[in-house]
Amino acid sequence: MRAYHVIGLMSGTSLDGIDLCYVKFEQDERLQYELIHSKAVKYSLNMENRLKDAESLSALDLAILDIDLGKIFGAEINLFIQENKLDHIDAIASHGHTIFHRPELNFSTQIGSPSQIYALTSIKTIADFRSIDTALGGHGAPLVPIGDTLLFGQYDHCLNLGGIANVSLTDSDQENSKAFDIVVCNMALNHVAQLFGLPYDDDGKIAAQGKVDVDLLESLNKFEFLNQPPPKSLGKEQFQSFYLPLLANYNGSNHVLMATLIKHIGIQIGRILEDGTCLVTGGGAFNSVLIESIKTHSNCQLEIPSNEIIEFKEAIVFGLLGYLKLTNQVNTLASVTGASRDSIGGCIYG
Repeated sequence: MRAYHVIGLMSGTSLDGIDLCYVKFEQDERLQYELIHSKAVKYSLNMENRLKDAESLSALDLAILDIDLGKIFGAEINLFIQENKLDHIDAIASHGHTIFHRPELNFSTQIGSPSQIYALTSIKTIADFRSIDTALGGHGAPLVPIGDTLLFGQYDHCLNLGGIANVSLTDSDQENSKAFDIVVCNMALNHVAQLFGLPYDDDGKIAAQGKVDVDLLESLNKFEFLNQPPPKSLGKEQFQSFYLPLLANYNGSNHVLMATLIKHIGIQIGRILEDGTCLVTGGGAFNSVLIESIKTHSNCQLEIPSNEIIEFKEAIVFGLLGYLKLTNQVNTLASVTGASRDSIGGCIYG
């Protein structure tokens, strides 16, 4: 079978930057992948601030930000290609950066203009992976579970500790795959770290200096979303409406605030993880205090992979979604998103 080479691009809700990977996909008896090159690019402070406030922009200013971000994506992809002397690329698969996630209104908005990416790179670009699913009544999320099934199916669970913590309960039968967002994660932790003038809590050092505030923990655990049955998904909107007021109005130590959030996240993830093995990826996998909190509340065996897989798993999976689109295979599972049927998400530019 023919091999496909795809550049996957991911920009997450934690605003830590752009993840790029160059991946080879080949289908034999089972789908094989090889991560050949990868790179993480931090946003400039200006772009980080623009993205942080993007949901409050006028329609015109959001359209301008969409174009500007697409130009940055295209320029960084060109640099990535030059640095690694890549000469065979079937497509670029870009997740973009989520600004609005409103599945109850049948939309999820990602910016980072794929037209600009194509114009700058002259390489077929695939983007807008969520819109078909939301039009079919789904959440448009999570999208990573098909990758968990096809690429990481040796684990019983796949847990991603990104801006939002989400889990896949893997199954060789895609129709039985289940996945959903669990709880806000690095989006909240990074917010508190920034009160210390830091981008994130390095290895949980801030949290380790605080004690849990039982009253605050009880308030956090009352978040209605936590007890809703899947399919379900979280966005920045819920962080701003529920979490942010609790964090902003807290009068105690910020160390206590961080420790309580870690406890809250560990409890909620522990409720979900059953016995078995769990692959843990995303930036939170580097936070040993968070990992210990999850272990305390779960009997599941957590497995921490190589740093490369921790950091780039989502970019790899978006490369996979691009490959599946190119080969006309389902890349969005209704069993996960709640849509009326499976679909092949993504629009092709070029």
